[in-house]
Amino acid sequence: MSTVIAMAGKGGVGKTTVSALILRYFTRHVQSPVLAIDADPNSNLGETLGMTIEKTVGDIREDFMRDPQGVPSGMDKILYLEMLMNQVLIENKNFDLLVMGRQEGQGCYCMVNNILNRFADELENNYKYMLVDNEAGMEHLSRRTSGKVDMLLMVTDYALRGLRAVGRINGLLDDLKLDVRQKGLVVNRAPDKLSQAFLDEVAQIGVPLLCTIPQDDNLLEFDMERRSMLELPDDSPAVLAVNDLMEKAIKVKA
Repeated sequence: MSTVIAMAGKGGVGKTTVSALILRYFTRHVQSPVLAIDADPNSNLGETLGMTIEKTVGDIREDFMRDPQGVPSGMDKILYLEMLMNQVLIENKNFDLLVMGRQEGQGCYCMVNNILNRFADELENNYKYMLVDNEAGMEHLSRRTSGKVDMLLMVTDYALRGLRAVGRINGLLDDLKLDVRQKGLVVNRAPDKLSQAFLDEVAQIGVPLLCTIPQDDNLLEFDMERRSMLELPDDSPAVLAVNDLMEKAIKVKA
Protein backbone atom coordinates (compact mmCIF):
# COMPACT_ATOMS: atom_id res chain seq x y z
CA MET A 1 0.00 0.00 0.00
CA SER A 2 1.08 3.58 -0.67
CA THR A 3 1.92 6.09 1.99
CA VAL A 4 -0.99 8.50 1.55
CA ILE A 5 -0.52 12.24 2.15
CA ALA A 6 -3.70 14.29 1.71
CA MET A 7 -4.63 17.97 1.81
CA ALA A 8 -7.74 19.44 3.45
CA GLY A 9 -8.96 23.00 3.98
CA LYS A 10 -11.33 25.64 2.65
CA GLY A 11 -11.03 26.92 -0.89
CA GLY A 12 -8.41 29.55 -1.61
CA VAL A 13 -6.05 28.84 1.29
CA GLY A 14 -3.32 27.28 -0.87
CA LYS A 15 -3.87 23.50 -0.78
CA THR A 16 -2.85 23.18 -4.43
CA THR A 17 0.27 25.30 -3.88
CA VAL A 18 1.30 23.09 -0.95
CA SER A 19 0.62 19.99 -3.07
CA ALA A 20 2.81 21.33 -5.87
CA LEU A 21 5.62 22.12 -3.41
CA ILE A 22 5.41 18.60 -1.98
CA LEU A 23 5.62 17.17 -5.50
CA ARG A 24 8.65 19.36 -6.12
CA TYR A 25 10.24 17.81 -3.03
CA PHE A 26 9.44 14.32 -4.30
CA THR A 27 10.95 15.02 -7.74
CA ARG A 28 14.19 16.29 -6.20
CA HIS A 29 14.67 14.01 -3.19
CA VAL A 30 12.71 10.76 -3.55
CA GLN A 31 13.58 8.26 -6.27
CA SER A 32 10.38 6.26 -6.11
CA PRO A 33 7.04 6.19 -7.94
CA VAL A 34 4.58 8.87 -6.77
CA LEU A 35 0.92 9.20 -7.73
CA ALA A 36 -0.64 12.67 -7.44
CA ILE A 37 -4.43 12.86 -7.48
CA ASP A 38 -6.13 16.17 -8.15
CA ALA A 39 -9.46 15.56 -6.42
CA ASP A 40 -10.56 19.19 -6.41
CA PRO A 41 -13.35 19.90 -8.96
CA ASN A 42 -11.48 23.09 -9.92
CA SER A 43 -8.58 20.89 -11.09
CA ASN A 44 -5.75 23.41 -10.75
CA LEU A 45 -2.87 21.13 -9.77
CA GLY A 46 -1.84 20.33 -13.33
CA GLU A 47 -1.75 24.03 -14.13
CA THR A 48 0.64 24.77 -11.27
CA LEU A 49 2.88 21.98 -12.58
CA GLY A 50 2.91 23.42 -16.12
CA MET A 51 0.85 20.53 -17.52
CA THR A 52 -2.09 20.51 -19.94
CA ILE A 53 -5.03 18.37 -18.83
CA GLU A 54 -7.03 17.06 -21.78
CA LYS A 55 -9.38 14.61 -20.04
CA THR A 56 -10.36 13.77 -16.48
CA VAL A 57 -12.01 10.92 -14.60
CA GLY A 58 -15.11 13.15 -14.46
CA ASP A 59 -15.14 13.29 -18.26
CA ILE A 60 -15.05 9.47 -18.42
CA ARG A 61 -17.94 9.26 -15.99
CA GLU A 62 -20.05 11.79 -17.88
CA ASP A 63 -19.32 10.21 -21.28
CA PHE A 64 -20.28 6.78 -19.99
CA MET A 65 -23.51 8.03 -18.41
CA ARG A 66 -24.50 9.77 -21.66
CA ASP A 67 -23.94 6.59 -23.67
CA PRO A 68 -23.84 3.51 -21.39
CA GLN A 69 -24.30 1.29 -24.42
CA GLY A 70 -21.17 2.63 -26.09
CA VAL A 71 -18.95 -0.15 -24.73
CA PRO A 72 -17.20 -1.93 -27.64
CA SER A 73 -18.84 -5.19 -28.63
CA GLY A 74 -17.56 -8.15 -26.64
CA MET A 75 -15.85 -6.02 -23.96
CA ASP A 76 -16.89 -6.08 -20.31
CA LYS A 77 -17.95 -2.59 -19.19
CA ILE A 78 -15.73 -2.79 -16.09
CA LEU A 79 -12.67 -3.53 -18.24
CA TYR A 80 -13.76 -0.74 -20.61
CA LEU A 81 -13.89 1.84 -17.82
CA GLU A 82 -10.54 0.69 -16.46
CA MET A 83 -9.05 1.05 -19.94
CA LEU A 84 -10.34 4.62 -20.10
CA MET A 85 -8.89 5.33 -16.65
CA ASN A 86 -5.46 4.26 -17.88
CA GLN A 87 -5.82 6.69 -20.76
CA VAL A 88 -6.36 9.71 -18.47
CA LEU A 89 -3.44 8.80 -16.20
CA ILE A 90 -0.71 11.32 -17.09
CA GLU A 91 2.72 9.70 -16.76
CA ASN A 92 5.84 11.70 -15.97
CA LYS A 93 9.43 10.80 -15.15
CA ASN A 94 9.12 11.31 -11.39
CA PHE A 95 5.37 11.18 -10.76
CA ASP A 96 2.06 10.37 -12.40
CA LEU A 97 -1.04 12.55 -12.21
CA LEU A 98 -4.71 11.55 -12.14
CA VAL A 99 -7.26 14.37 -12.33
CA MET A 100 -10.70 13.56 -10.93
CA GLY A 101 -12.44 16.50 -12.62
CA ARG A 102 -15.80 18.13 -12.23
CA GLN A 103 -18.67 17.09 -10.02
CA GLU A 104 -21.38 14.74 -11.22
CA GLY A 105 -24.50 15.81 -13.05
CA GLN A 106 -27.97 14.45 -12.46
CA GLY A 107 -28.67 10.74 -12.23
CA CYS A 108 -27.27 7.77 -10.35
CA TYR A 109 -23.51 7.38 -10.68
CA CYS A 110 -23.11 4.74 -7.99
CA MET A 111 -22.05 1.90 -10.27
CA VAL A 112 -19.61 4.00 -12.27
CA ASN A 113 -18.18 5.61 -9.14
CA ASN A 114 -17.66 2.25 -7.50
CA ILE A 115 -15.74 0.98 -10.51
CA LEU A 116 -13.59 4.10 -10.76
CA ASN A 117 -12.88 4.18 -7.03
CA ARG A 118 -11.93 0.52 -7.06
CA PHE A 119 -9.55 1.14 -9.95
CA ALA A 120 -7.98 4.09 -8.11
CA ASP A 121 -7.45 1.87 -5.07
CA GLU A 122 -5.79 -0.79 -7.23
CA LEU A 123 -3.67 1.87 -8.93
CA GLU A 124 -2.46 3.04 -5.53
CA ASN A 125 -0.67 -0.27 -4.98
CA ASN A 126 1.78 0.60 -7.78
CA TYR A 127 3.17 3.64 -5.98
CA LYS A 128 5.25 4.18 -2.87
CA TYR A 129 3.58 7.53 -2.20
CA MET A 130 0.18 8.95 -3.08
CA LEU A 131 -0.54 12.67 -2.75
CA VAL A 132 -4.15 13.86 -2.80
CA ASP A 133 -4.99 17.51 -3.43
CA ASN A 134 -8.47 17.28 -1.98
CA GLU A 135 -11.63 19.35 -2.17
CA ALA A 136 -12.89 21.05 0.99
CA GLY A 137 -15.56 18.43 1.70
CA MET A 138 -13.14 15.47 1.43
CA GLU A 139 -15.67 13.40 -0.52
CA HIS A 140 -12.95 11.70 -2.54
CA LEU A 141 -11.10 10.54 0.57
CA SER A 142 -14.29 9.21 2.13
CA ARG A 143 -15.04 7.16 -1.00
CA ARG A 144 -11.73 5.33 -1.00
CA THR A 145 -12.13 1.67 -0.15
CA SER A 146 -9.25 1.55 2.34
CA GLY A 147 -10.09 4.85 4.04
CA LYS A 148 -6.41 5.07 5.07
CA VAL A 149 -4.63 8.41 5.24
CA ASP A 150 -1.12 8.33 6.67
CA MET A 151 -0.81 12.11 6.99
CA LEU A 152 -3.67 14.59 6.66
CA LEU A 153 -2.33 18.11 6.18
CA MET A 154 -4.97 20.67 7.10
CA VAL A 155 -4.08 23.85 5.27
CA THR A 156 -5.13 27.37 6.22
CA ASP A 157 -3.98 30.82 5.32
CA TYR A 158 -3.26 33.37 8.04
CA ALA A 159 -6.93 34.06 8.80
CA LEU A 160 -9.29 32.85 11.48
CA ARG A 161 -11.89 31.95 8.83
CA GLY A 162 -9.56 29.41 7.26
CA LEU A 163 -8.48 28.14 10.65
CA ARG A 164 -12.08 27.62 11.79
CA ALA A 165 -12.73 25.67 8.59
CA VAL A 166 -9.89 23.38 9.68
CA GLY A 167 -11.68 22.96 13.00
CA ARG A 168 -14.89 21.90 11.24
CA ILE A 169 -13.00 19.46 9.01
CA ASN A 170 -11.28 17.99 12.05
CA GLY A 171 -14.67 17.44 13.64
CA LEU A 172 -15.89 15.55 10.55
CA LEU A 173 -13.15 12.92 10.51
CA ASP A 174 -14.95 10.41 12.71
CA ASP A 175 -18.16 10.72 10.67
CA LEU A 176 -16.23 10.09 7.44
CA LYS A 177 -14.77 6.89 8.93
CA LEU A 178 -11.30 7.74 7.71
CA ASP A 179 -8.33 5.95 9.22
CA VAL A 180 -6.11 9.01 9.73
CA ARG A 181 -2.78 7.95 11.22
CA GLN A 182 -1.42 11.48 11.68
CA LYS A 183 -2.72 14.98 11.10
CA GLY A 184 -1.20 18.41 11.26
CA LEU A 185 -1.78 22.07 10.48
CA VAL A 186 0.02 23.97 7.72
CA VAL A 187 -0.27 27.77 7.75
CA ASN A 188 0.22 29.22 4.28
CA ARG A 189 1.23 32.84 3.58
CA ALA A 190 2.21 33.19 7.22
CA PRO A 191 3.92 36.22 8.79
CA ASP A 192 7.23 35.89 10.64
CA LYS A 193 5.36 35.64 13.94
CA LEU A 194 1.86 34.24 14.47
CA SER A 195 -0.39 36.32 16.71
CA GLN A 196 -1.44 35.01 20.10
CA ALA A 197 -5.09 35.08 19.02
CA PHE A 198 -4.25 32.83 16.10
CA LEU A 199 -2.22 30.46 18.29
CA ASP A 200 -5.02 30.33 20.85
CA GLU A 201 -7.41 29.23 18.09
CA VAL A 202 -4.92 26.57 16.98
CA ALA A 203 -4.74 25.25 20.54
CA GLN A 204 -8.53 25.13 20.76
CA ILE A 205 -8.81 23.09 17.55
CA GLY A 206 -6.26 20.62 18.85
CA VAL A 207 -4.40 19.93 15.58
CA PRO A 208 -0.60 20.19 15.94
CA LEU A 209 1.06 23.01 14.02
CA LEU A 210 3.58 21.37 11.67
CA CYS A 211 4.63 24.09 9.28
CA THR A 212 4.36 27.78 8.47
CA ILE A 213 4.96 28.76 4.85
CA PRO A 214 6.00 32.41 4.51
CA GLN A 215 4.86 34.85 1.89
CA ASP A 216 6.94 34.09 -1.19
CA ASP A 217 7.03 36.46 -4.17
CA ASN A 218 8.33 33.62 -6.32
CA LEU A 219 4.94 31.89 -6.13
CA LEU A 220 3.08 34.90 -7.52
CA GLU A 221 5.69 35.44 -10.21
CA PHE A 222 5.57 31.82 -11.35
CA ASP A 223 1.77 31.89 -11.36
CA MET A 224 1.61 35.07 -13.43
CA GLU A 225 4.12 33.65 -15.91
CA ARG A 226 2.40 30.23 -15.96
CA ARG A 227 5.63 28.53 -15.01
CA SER A 228 5.75 25.17 -13.28
CA MET A 229 6.30 25.30 -9.54
CA LEU A 230 8.55 22.28 -10.01
CA GLU A 231 11.09 24.80 -11.33
CA LEU A 232 11.07 27.07 -8.26
CA PRO A 233 14.61 27.91 -7.06
CA ASP A 234 16.08 25.90 -4.21
CA ASP A 235 16.32 28.98 -1.98
CA SER A 236 12.67 29.95 -2.40
CA PRO A 237 11.24 30.50 1.13
CA ALA A 238 8.16 28.37 0.41
CA VAL A 239 10.33 25.56 -0.97
CA LEU A 240 12.55 25.58 2.10
CA ALA A 241 9.54 25.47 4.44
CA VAL A 242 7.92 22.51 2.68
CA ASN A 243 11.24 20.66 2.38
CA ASP A 244 11.60 20.97 6.14
CA LEU A 245 8.03 19.71 6.60
CA MET A 246 8.70 16.64 4.48
CA GLU A 247 11.98 15.76 6.14
CA LYS A 248 11.03 16.33 9.76
CA ALA A 249 7.29 16.13 10.26
CA ILE A 250 6.33 13.59 7.60
CA LYS A 251 9.73 11.85 7.53
CA VAL A 252 9.61 10.88 3.88
CA LYS A 253 12.31 8.41 2.90
CA ALA A 254 13.75 7.61 -0.50
